Amino acid sequence: MIQKRKHLFLLIFLLGLLVYQFGGQVLVSATNTFDQIRRFIMAYNAIREFYVDNVSPQRLVNGGIRGMLEELDPHSVFVPPDQVKELSEEYEGKYDGVGIEYVIEEKQPVVVSPIPGAPAERAGLRPGDTILKINGESTYGMSDAAFRSELRGRIGTTVLLRVKRENLSDPLVFQLVREEIPIVSVQAHFMLDAATGYIYLSRFSKTTSDEMEEALHDLELSGMKRLVLDLRFNPGGYLDQAVKVADKFLQGGRRIVYTRGRIQSANEDYYSTDAATHPNFPIVVLINHGTASAAEIVAGALQDWDRAVITGETSFGKGLVQNQIPLKDGSAIRITIARYYTPSGRLIQRPYSKNLVDYYTGSGTTGKNPYARQKVFTTFSGRKVFGGGGIHPDLVSKTPPITSTTSTLLAKRAFFEFATHEAANMKERYISFETFDALFDVDAYELQKFLTFVEDKHIGVNKREFLRDRKFIQQRIKAEIARNLWGTEAYYRIIVGGDPQVHEAMTAFPLAERLAALETGLKR
Repeated sequence: MIQKRKHLFLLIFLLGLLVYQFGGQVLVSATNTFDQIRRFIMAYNAIREFYVDNVSPQRLVNGGIRGMLEELDPHSVFVPPDQVKELSEEYEGKYDGVGIEYVIEEKQPVVVSPIPGAPAERAGLRPGDTILKINGESTYGMSDAAFRSELRGRIGTTVLLRVKRENLSDPLVFQLVREEIPIVSVQAHFMLDAATGYIYLSRFSKTTSDEMEEALHDLELSGMKRLVLDLRFNPGGYLDQAVKVADKFLQGGRRIVYTRGRIQSANEDYYSTDAATHPNFPIVVLINHGTASAAEIVAGALQDWDRAVITGETSFGKGLVQNQIPLKDGSAIRITIARYYTPSGRLIQRPYSKNLVDYYTGSGTTGKNPYARQKVFTTFSGRKVFGGGGIHPDLVSKTPPITSTTSTLLAKRAFFEFATHEAANMKERYISFETFDALFDVDAYELQKFLTFVEDKHIGVNKREFLRDRKFIQQRIKAEIARNLWGTEAYYRIIVGGDPQVHEAMTAFPLAERLAALETGLKR
């Protein structure tokens, strides 16, 4: 009886702490709160007394906490003690896994973005992919913590994913090998031509601002007069780093982002400074469905202040401020306390009721136009921009689709393994990346070698689909060989060189130049 009362007291204390107070403020009336706690205790006692098996109090309370959070939004979650450290590591140093940023939607994990260079990205996972099974187990109803635990593990061990992709009738199967995932923000930076710099910023970690500063300095020394900032597949990260990156391109005293919540302490406004502003060169920012959170803050601020032209596809739409509150057993709850807004007042968060595919395609809106029901805002100069979820590009350019054959080749690591085999025979032939890039071509002979390699692996290939994706396949083979011989930046040089979205971004520079001229005029 004493032990039972002890459990009951702990439960009342925990619920009282969660329900009565947050940031020192009473949230609901005492009478109503006590009535609801009493209902919870009755259910708890009934389970403890009558359920067929013994269940630990901790398990019951953890389940109750998870249930409360599930009633809120997809990003408010319970974090067990062993997961708290892992969540911090994803933006601070390194961890072992397959490199997937995801969110639980409609009780299943959906890919927000694969981390560049990680096994998931090399295998071809894409934003919006729904993970149906992991290691043979259905993901439906799986908790965030349980799914994350399945992704993590010893380096060299495998993760088997069954994935549903929009427009493909059959699920894709991915066998990924866990690796050490380093936390690097600037994946690549180089000159696209004599005047145009390119930076691929993959996330916002503790060192992002410093990495960006170094990349910008290198490009400016190389003669950069204009910049393509690639934020595709950037899932976000630290807010302060997003503010510092945006600050590099804005005049001092401009609001970069603001947050608004129900409690006063959640309301914050973040402004630019004159501390480290770079020259007023034209900027084009590339985004896609995998651009989320802190990356959306940067894109939205630069768009609202007419400092950059945004190209690509509508971003993910994750604009929630979350606070991680530790609990006594070492676990934590991560709950939403406010929402992010761009300088013009646009809400970044997309509606919870819309799944990713419906939201991106405009399902349920007039004429399938995703902007048909979006609220209209204006930039500093009066340009029209749309709000209500995500950042909408000024110039739309779609990610080129690939066939199920090519998706399977990616999932089976065919390009990676073939490139590893081929690169071993090329080390003596090409003395530098520049020589390789200029002289090596994935011609008909090389493609036939690849097909023979794939057939030996017993991977089925639809020849018509193979020919349809021929350019993509040629580029991916060459890029993987370059990565094997000269590293990640060489890979991105090949990929970016044949990327239709980057080519379309280059066509946006006339508008970017006009915006830069407007900014220059304001400084005089």
